[in-house]
Formats: sequence, structure tokens, C-alpha cells
Amino acid sequence: MKGSPSLGFNYLLRGFELIRQPGLRLFVLIPLLINIIIFSWLISLSISQFSSWIEAALNWLPEWLDFLRWVLWPVAVALILTVVMYSFSIIANLIASPFNGLLAEKVEELLTGAEVSGYETIWQALLSFPKSISREISKMIYYLPLALLVLIISFIPAVNIAAPVLWFMLGSWMMVIQYCDYPMDNHQKSFKTMKNAIKIQRLTSCGFGAGVMVGTMIPIVNFIIMPIAVCGATVYWVEQLKQECQ
Repeated sequence: MKGSPSLGFNYLLRGFELIRQPGLRLFVLIPLLINIIIFSWLISLSISQFSSWIEAALNWLPEWLDFLRWVLWPVAVALILTVVMYSFSIIANLIASPFNGLLAEKVEELLTGAEVSGYETIWQALLSFPKSISREISKMIYYLPLALLVLIISFIPAVNIAAPVLWFMLGSWMMVIQYCDYPMDNHQKSFKTMKNAIKIQRLTSCGFGAGVMVGTMIPIVNFIIMPIAVCGATVYWVEQLKQECQ
């Protein structure tokens, strides 16, 4: 497999550097505000339910293994955090998708010095919302069968101890698809082409996606992870993925 997980994570770090660039601040601001509002609202709604979700996850443990509840409690917490935070990310990205595409466009222009034929303005990005929604639906269609498979595994006794890891791996892979799609969509690359490109650089993609997934689970960081990931994915596109699409 091509690539390196550390290289993928480094793209995320470079995304953090880019969001502080003066020329990008306006285009960072809108997805940042959307992410903060969505995450704050959903976290406030879910706090009261968190303990009951953990208890529900632990209740699938057979009675004869009840003595392991204290050992599996951290596993249940990791499972709930992974699923819940990824769900929050889906909602935030659905709403912010046109502005994420605009941010990816401006980042690429900054990196390459070449104009990208895209939204150009915030108003044009807003008008493109129906198109962005259709692209997001394609991601959901790809995600749902995989999520169903992991969900089934989550209910199989003994095997389901691996569920948190599987949910994290799936969430990480979907984060790569989610954010790398923005710069590729700006160049009219099909969803299939995008998937093939990130599969070629599988190790780099996994490092990037895992970094984003962890970021969504860390308080405060999860508020700013969206624009960081868009910027990092655009650097990844310019330096690696673009070559894989030729």
C-alpha cells in the first residue's frame, strides 16, 4: 500500500497552519461558525443521554460476563463517542458543504497560484447548495451499507468487543472521503474517481482520516476541526491525490 500514516496526519497539521492565513480567514469563518453552532447544540442535547447510551451498550453483555462491565466501560465510552461525534460531523458537513468547497478553492489558489474554476464568492457557494446536497447523499449511500455491517457485528456476542475499533476505522475512512471530496469536486472529479484516488494512497488517507476522527472527539478541537480538515485535505489533493487522478 502506498503512502504513510504520519504523512496523512501531517497534512492535518498543515491545515491548522493554513486556517490562520490572513487571506483565508473570511472563508474559514463561515464553516467554523457552522461547526461551532452545530456541535454546541448537539452536544448540549446529548449530554443528558450519554450515560443511558453507555448503559444500553453495556447491557448487550451476557449476564455470565457481567463481572467484565468495569473493564468494558471504557470500550463502551469509546464506541458511543465515535458514533455520536461522527454523526455530528455528518450534520455539520451537510450544512456547511458549499462553504467548505469555497474554502478548498481558495486554499488551492493560495498553494498553487493558479485560479480554480469554482464558486468564487460566498453568494455563489450558497446558490450551489442543492448540488452540494446531492454530493453529500452520494457519500451517505456509500456509508450506510458499511455502517450496517459494523452495526451487525456490534450485536454479535464476543465479536462485538471489536466494535469500537471498527466504528473508529469506518469513521476515519469516511472523514477522508468527506474532506478530500471538496477539492476534487471543485475539479469535477466523480465520486468514483475520488474514492479510487484515496485508495491508492491508502496509508496516507488512513493517517489523515484518523487524525480528523480523533479531532472530532477532543473538546474545543472538535469546534475547529472542520476548516482545518478542509485545508489539510486540499494540501493532500495538491501534493498527492491530483497525480492519482490523471
